[in-house]
Amino acid sequence: MTATRTVLVVGGGAAGNAVTILLRRAGLSVDLIEAKDDWNATAGSGITLQGNALRVLRELGVWEQVQASGFGFDSVGITAPDGTVLHVDRDLRTGGDDLPATIGIQRPRLQQILIDAVRASGARVRLGTRAETLDQDAEGVSVRFTDGAEGRYDLVIAADGLGSTTRAALGITAEPEPTGMAIWRVAAPRPAEVTRTDLAYGGPAYISGYCPTGDTTLYAYVVEANRDRTSIPPESYADEMRRLASAYGGFWPQITESITDPAKVNYTWFDRMLVEGSWHRGRVVLIGDAAHCCPPTLAQGAALSLEDAWVLAQMLTGADDWDDALLQAFYERRIARVRPVVEASVQIGRWQLDGVRDADLPGLMGRTMTMLRELP
Repeated sequence: MTATRTVLVVGGGAAGNAVTILLRRAGLSVDLIEAKDDWNATAGSGITLQGNALRVLRELGVWEQVQASGFGFDSVGITAPDGTVLHVDRDLRTGGDDLPATIGIQRPRLQQILIDAVRASGARVRLGTRAETLDQDAEGVSVRFTDGAEGRYDLVIAADGLGSTTRAALGITAEPEPTGMAIWRVAAPRPAEVTRTDLAYGGPAYISGYCPTGDTTLYAYVVEANRDRTSIPPESYADEMRRLASAYGGFWPQITESITDPAKVNYTWFDRMLVEGSWHRGRVVLIGDAAHCCPPTLAQGAALSLEDAWVLAQMLTGADDWDDALLQAFYERRIARVRPVVEASVQIGRWQLDGVRDADLPGLMGRTMTMLRELP
């Protein structure tokens, strides 16, 4: 009888959770380790998930929970800084006609849905744990963990995010690079009339916008040129975001009133990264933000990570040999889809930073989203 294959998943974010669920469903033995004790269960404000992300969540068996917990919509409004609606565009349903174009959901709620699905899958989960050493040979990977335990695996999947320590341990030199922009985000009460994303270009920031995330919630964001993060004390975050947001009209005055707690405001730079050539070394393979990241100008970061998990799980469970050729084929299949999204996401921000007024923004977005409607 063939022994059950064993997999270690490093990182319990969207990509790591998704690949764990899918591999357990196929009967593989999976250990998942996550460096944070709380499994990121309370981090973040909101997230925009487009149809190609929803398609993967349906494959994971959690679509109904996501649908019930979030807020679905099929259009995006473009407004002037004063709130005047200039144009409403119908979004492409990139996940297929039977899924909404977009779901907004509170990020902690999405994480909890995925955590519950991982737990139900029967995977072995250890929190507050990192992989300390990875020793490979032709047959597998021996891992020593920071909690003193050791394990032997047929494959290690590194889904440990943008600052992946696994990526560095493999000798892959790619690192996130700032694009020149930064974003302020906050969760807030949703005015009943907010039933889609609205975006304003211009004003004191490059972009201001909000996305409904549930019956009574939304998340709001303001994008500006990045600043030295050490010059912004965390206790001033609410004041800083409120100052920027107060210049915008429409529903922004109601939203701005609720921006009072600096601990609930998140400030991050936009980064880009794309690991080239391959995403694996031996029997360790990168997925998600460990392999690629892009600014949220197309709201595709989580979607691409979820797609990585889906595609890798399909390829692993359909192959007799987990060899270099298989993992290289995974890279080649994904890079053809990921690279255009990363490049388009960066280009949109670059046009704004450079003040390009005649940029073909609708054309670039349309071409990219049409490509994403195809199965990954």
